[in-house]
Amino acid sequence: MTTDDASELRALHVPGDPLVLPNVWDAASARAVQAAGFPAVATGSAAVARVLGYEDGERTPVGEMMAAIARVVRAVDRPVTADVERGYGLKPAELAERLLATGAVGCNLEDSRPGGGEMVDPDEQAAFLAEVRAAAGDGLVINARVDLYLRRRATREEALERGRRYLEAGADCVYPIGLTDADEIRALVDGLGGPVNVLFRPGVIGLGALAGLGVARISFGSGLHQASQTYTESLLTEIHAGRDPF
Repeated sequence: MTTDDASELRALHVPGDPLVLPNVWDAASARAVQAAGFPAVATGSAAVARVLGYEDGERTPVGEMMAAIARVVRAVDRPVTADVERGYGLKPAELAERLLATGAVGCNLEDSRPGGGEMVDPDEQAAFLAEVRAAAGDGLVINARVDLYLRRRATREEALERGRRYLEAGADCVYPIGLTDADEIRALVDGLGGPVNVLFRPGVIGLGALAGLGVARISFGSGLHQASQTYTESLLTEIHAGRDPF
């Protein structure tokens, strides 16, 4: 992938006509997303971790995660954006270098600490994002997560402050993961002045309604992998009972 691929991915973030990303976990699921006609492919860290035999929260060795991302990139001819949690302890320049080496042209970066979930100081996170941007140039589309809604009761002002800081630091999109309230989504879309990503999960309004709020990107996180696993488990239950699973 090239800077042109990053530009293509960046251009797909259109408020009101969002980029929909059914997050993948391996080469096969990536090919399925491409075959279905989606213009870009996104990995999900939790799903990839579980496929590799680890739990989410940066428990996957960084080399294994980067190798998994590279396999996804090789499997498709679409721009690929990778969920890399908070960078697996890598310095910003090394993180950017290793991501670009996989062929990915985008990344998610979280603003809470793995494990305990403590929120990173917004100044520290903005500096981190700025260093990743400086190292990657225009070669990475940076999706900056705001984890407030996952960690504790968040105020609109806190989310807006973080989101604005991250955009100023060079992020391309702000991802208030866990936010489900339509009025709050609209407020962030209107108040941030940059593209907003929403996680689609049960309880969130429909894709068309999110588009109507001006959302520019919709992700599915680990939801599709969880659904696939649940279906697989139901097949295995039928087999174990001596019944035809099909």
